[in-house]
This record gives sequence, C-alpha cells and structure tokens, in this order.
Amino acid sequence: MDIVRMELPFGQPLADAYIQRRDPALEELFGHHPADGSSWRRRLDYLNGSADRRAGSRELAGALRAFQQPLGISEAAERNLERLADGAPVVVGGQQAILWTGPLMILYKAVTILQAAEAASKRLGVPVVPVFWIAGEDHDWDEACLACLPSPVDAPELRRLSMPRPPGPATSVSRTRLGGSDLEAALAELEAGLADTPFKPELLRSLRARAAGCATLTELFAALLTDWLGESGLLLADADHPALRRLEGPMFRRLAESSGELAAAYAASTRRVEALGYKAQAEAAEDAANLFLFAEEPRAGERLLLQRAGGRFRDRRGLVSLSEAELLELAEAHPERLSNNVLTRPLMQDYLFPVLSTVLGPGEIAYWAQTAEAFGRLGMQMPIVTPRLSFTLLEPHAVKTMARHSLQLEQVLAGLGGVKAELLDRQGAADIRGGFEQALQAMREAYRPALALAAGQERGLEELGRTNWERIAREIGYMQAKTLQALESRERTELERLAGLELSAVPEGRPQERVLAAVYFMNRYGRGWLDRLLAEPYEPCAKHGVMRL
Repeated sequence: MDIVRMELPFGQPLADAYIQRRDPALEELFGHHPADGSSWRRRLDYLNGSADRRAGSRELAGALRAFQQPLGISEAAERNLERLADGAPVVVGGQQAILWTGPLMILYKAVTILQAAEAASKRLGVPVVPVFWIAGEDHDWDEACLACLPSPVDAPELRRLSMPRPPGPATSVSRTRLGGSDLEAALAELEAGLADTPFKPELLRSLRARAAGCATLTELFAALLTDWLGESGLLLADADHPALRRLEGPMFRRLAESSGELAAAYAASTRRVEALGYKAQAEAAEDAANLFLFAEEPRAGERLLLQRAGGRFRDRRGLVSLSEAELLELAEAHPERLSNNVLTRPLMQDYLFPVLSTVLGPGEIAYWAQTAEAFGRLGMQMPIVTPRLSFTLLEPHAVKTMARHSLQLEQVLAGLGGVKAELLDRQGAADIRGGFEQALQAMREAYRPALALAAGQERGLEELGRTNWERIAREIGYMQAKTLQALESRERTELERLAGLELSAVPEGRPQERVLAAVYFMNRYGRGWLDRLLAEPYEPCAKHGVMRL
C-alpha cells in the first residue's frame, strides 16, 4: 500500500492559492500558514497569554468526557482528556454527523487532525491534543442521512443509502431521535448494498452492536469514529451536547451583543476577499445575526436563523421576535436554545478550545477567510488554518484497467469519455458513422431531383417531400444508432471496466473522497488502508496522495 504524491489542486481557487502560498495578500488575511515554522510558536505564545479569555479547561474536558464516556474512552484518549484539562493546546477540525461516517474525506480530516497534532507536539515540545468537532447542531438531514457506495453488481452504478427523517420538527441532527426500526432498516439496506467479503461479517456485527446503543445519528457517527480512530487518542466533541452548550453561554452573549459589529466585520472581510479576486463562499448579510434559535412550542426544536430588524432579532418567517435584552438573557440562562452558523462557529470554537490549528477542507478555508476581521473585532486571533489531507484509493480492478489502457490517474480524473470513444472508434465506430453519413449524403443527392419534380407538379408537394426526407433521415439515424449499440454491446465488457474505473476513482465526475463512503472500503479491504494513512509521515500542505489497495 505505497502512497505516491501528485499535483492535484482541490479546485477551490482561494483554498488552492492559500495552500500553495501563491498570494501573499491572502496569507496576510489568515495571519499564519502551517508551512511557516514560526507560525506555530507565535500561535502557542498567544494561547499561553490568553487563557483567561476562554472557557475553563477542566470544565471543557469534563464536557467532552460526558459525551465520549458512553462510547468508550481508550487509554490514549484518556491521556488526552487529562492534557486538555491541564490546558494543552489542540488541533481541531470537524464535520457534521453523516450516516456510516459519510465520504472518505471525513476520515481524511480526522487523520490530518491526529497527524498535525503529533507533528505540532514534536515541533513545540508540548502535548498537543487532537479533537474532532462534530457539528451536531446542523439540521440538513438530507445531507446527513446519505451514504454512497459502488454497486457490487456487474453493471457499475452508484448506490445511495439513506434514512428518512423521523417525524417531528426540522431540528438539529443531535436532537433528532431515531427509533430502533430506523437503524434496523438502515443496517439492512447497508448489508444488501455491501459485497460479500471476508471483512463483512465482523463489520456488520460491529455496526449492529454500535447501532443498538445509539439514539441519534450523531451518536452513531461518533461511535464509529471511536471504533476506527479512538485508539489513536482522538477526542470527540458534539457541538450540540448539553454539557458543551452550558459552557458557551458567555460567548453567545458576546456574539449577541456584538451582532451588528460582527456582521459589518464579516461583510468587510468578504469585500476584502472579493477585492483579491476570489468568490465569497458564505453569505455575509449586513442584517444577519449569524445565530440560530431553537424554537419553543408549538414548533419545539425547530432551528431558526435569526436576523436583526428594527432593533429586534427575528427569523425570516416571523415565528420569533426577541429584543436584544431578551436574547442576552436567553444566552445566559438557556444557551442550549442557541447555536452558531458557519461564520460564528469559528469564534465559538476558539472560545471553547485553545486552538493551535484548525484543520479545514477547501470550502471551509474559503469561508474562514471571511472571518478574519471578526476575530479581530472580538480581540481574538485566527488560529493556524491547516488544509486536510487528500487521497485517492486505487482499487485492484482500477489499477488493472488503467494498465490495460495505459492511463495515468490525471486522465482518469479528467473523465474517460474520450477514452471510451477512442476504444469504440478503434473497433469500428468511426467507420460506422462515416458509412452511414456517406449513405445519407448519397441518398440526399439522389432525392433532390425527385423532390424538384414533385414540387414542379404541385407547390404543396414540396413541403410533403421535405417531411418525407426528414422521416428517411430519421430512419437512417435510427439504423446508425442501433449499429453503434450493437458495437457497444460487443465491447460491453471493456466499457464496463472503464465505467467501473470511473465509478471507483471519480464517481459521477467528482473526487472519490467527496462521494464514496468509507464503510465501503472497510468492507472491501478491511482497515489496513486506514492504518497505512495513519502511519504516513505528516507534511502540512502535502500533495494529493494516491494509494494502491
């Protein structure tokens, strides 16, 4: 399972420019860069001098323990909880909870967090704790409940596994309670979608055992991360866990008090990003409160985005309306009724944790650029932004097909439409198209004199003749299509190999890591590939990795 590196940008212009250090003005906006050794010491010095402006470290460790205890805490994780309680800095990154842990990039982010924390600890000579922040407060169920895997049948296709949202309000994923039948149905669908392999029985046994003790998708997501990465010492935090929410009250109050000022700061940073030639990733409206409120009866639990209007905080549908004093009182007395959006979450994360570095994907890097001035307005500094690692796992059948057609991964990632066309042309598709085109042209030339004769007898016959010719041309086109279909049928085995290669490496034209579920690879190949990634020497801003399974 060797890993080779290749240049493969994420395709997000701002993120790619930041990672490759192509734009000094952009780097100045972030304030640090992970490839700059001095950034790490400067950030640590800042954290050591600002501990009194953050949540208490022992209370924070207790909140993480309250969430993680039911999942099981490894010895390595226990040591890291103790270090966190003692004020150790962290490398943190996260994602919303997704069914069966979602696409590969989520595990890659967790691996990056672990490796970056270890590398920072060696660089600085102090313990650095890895933390995965689960955005359980998000309420996009359609995204959270989806897992994609290649079909095990001969005809390559992408299978989408999902779980219907249980009845009730559109609340956060962490507050959406699952019934036993929901998880049983999801497990049955997964079992049917996974190929029979030596790893499948144990994988399903483990998943069933975990599902039996989980009441929410967030808990299931965290349980699987614990199984797969807990021994490495990864700590988990649910953004919507009651114990964590209780610590967030003072910061929610600051966010509410500074709402107008922060909205202006986000807008200013957004203009700065755009002035540098990049497109803003997140909306930064001047009237945004950048906070959500969990509604009370009769829509209890529904997550409502707040806006500032006429000195009050309202949602777009007019379901709630709070004065600033009421919102501040709510932040203090009931912080569990508030949650962050994408622009305030970075600030809350930095209030809770002594964040040495945050690990982000390309889209996240782009919208974090819009938070630069907001950090400053609250007397805070943005942590070091570290890009997550990126990989493509090449399955054995993909490697064979690439060798068979002398393909490089860059060609595969660009799409194989041209390769398929060339294959068919070599087998006669070009001759078929040319032959039918010649026949059509010859028939057109032969038909023209007859059409002229008909038109000369009666004007109405000219239109009828054109209609008749269109019918003849359609029949010739139909015959050509059927002939090409016969050729494709004859070459079906080779075309399916190429389709299988695309499905594995670039499903539906998208990077593998953003589509295919990690559980597919766990089932097909065991966890050896994950252990190999964990053992890979860490390099910040490393090139795209390619691993042959």
